[in-house]
Amino acid sequence: MRFSPLVGRISGKGSDAWSIHWRARELARQGRDVIMLTVGDPDMPPPARVIDAAVESLRAGRTTYSPMAGYPEVRAAIAARHQERTGVPTPADDVVVVPGAQAGLYCAMQCLAGPGDEVIAPEPMYATYEAVAGAAGASIVNVALRPERGFHLDPDDLERAVTPRTRVLWLNSPHNPTGAVMTRAEVEAAAEFCRRHDLWLLSDEVYADLAYAGPHVSPRSLPGMAERTVVVSSLSKSHAVPGFRFGWIIGPAELAGHLSRLVLCMLYGGPPFIQDGALAALTADCPEVGEMAEAYRRRAGIMVSLLENVPGLRASRPEGGMFVLLDVRGTGRTSDEFAYGLLEGQGVAVLPSDGFGPSAAGHLRISLAAPDGRIEEAARRIAEHAASA
Repeated sequence: MRFSPLVGRISGKGSDAWSIHWRARELARQGRDVIMLTVGDPDMPPPARVIDAAVESLRAGRTTYSPMAGYPEVRAAIAARHQERTGVPTPADDVVVVPGAQAGLYCAMQCLAGPGDEVIAPEPMYATYEAVAGAAGASIVNVALRPERGFHLDPDDLERAVTPRTRVLWLNSPHNPTGAVMTRAEVEAAAEFCRRHDLWLLSDEVYADLAYAGPHVSPRSLPGMAERTVVVSSLSKSHAVPGFRFGWIIGPAELAGHLSRLVLCMLYGGPPFIQDGALAALTADCPEVGEMAEAYRRRAGIMVSLLENVPGLRASRPEGGMFVLLDVRGTGRTSDEFAYGLLEGQGVAVLPSDGFGPSAAGHLRISLAAPDGRIEEAARRIAEHAASA
């Protein structure tokens, strides 16, 4: 039987990046002591008030259909949160609720780019980006985030990448997988580039609450950018509720209208009880969010300090997010060889980063979603594996 051309556009190296995760899960099911550091699945509990609100809503029978773009009060809370952080007037009509940031990126790209268009995306980049652009018929044009620059963007690389077919610049800060946080000057340069070339700027801000070496700067906060910036974010990382699948898109009202029609034919709204739980997160003071950010900062310090002097390894100290990027090229092994050997021999599961782009070849992405003691033990096992023949 024949399939749509879509199936080819959503395949690729990025889609295979999780193979080691599933192998690790299988070993754990067999009884192996596996330290799972593959995915960004928070190990800390979400704020109790968020769970209580969702449970109370569920018990109250809030299991009906909901408005396509989300409940007005939920959209208003997201808008108020964004306005407070950016200083940019943000009406609720500019917000569309979606099931997680991943769905937000997919929906946004469907409305921003199409067949033959190009999307500039710095790499390393999150492994799903290529397929998200491909699903829209667009192609990714990468610019390198080089290790010698601390994985920070060189604006001159953008100028070399732009063509008449470019429609979107796609940024992610704090960055997955490198942990780099774009400075204000870097964001301003990217914004000026978009204005000069009349481009959309798609800003993946899912780790915005986890910037700990410097403040997160949203491109939408800059002059002349509200009408061309599309912000995608969620509560998954900040409030430790990835299973809620609650995210949002913020953009111009005209875009929100297109997104609402896309959500109508894709999702037909989201669960009311999840939105009620999210509303509690968006409107209440949740000190747990700051505590989580501090925990990831501390764990990153533990991991880097224990690996930075190990022969053959080079650990990058992240500026935000929940990952450490580890260069293993000095061991003479590929990232796949090192990662699979580490899993089978030492019971530590980390993600080979070749699927994130050429600049990540020979690197491993190490999740910090484990207690401090397990992070220390993982670092010890990684060092032992690096020293093995």
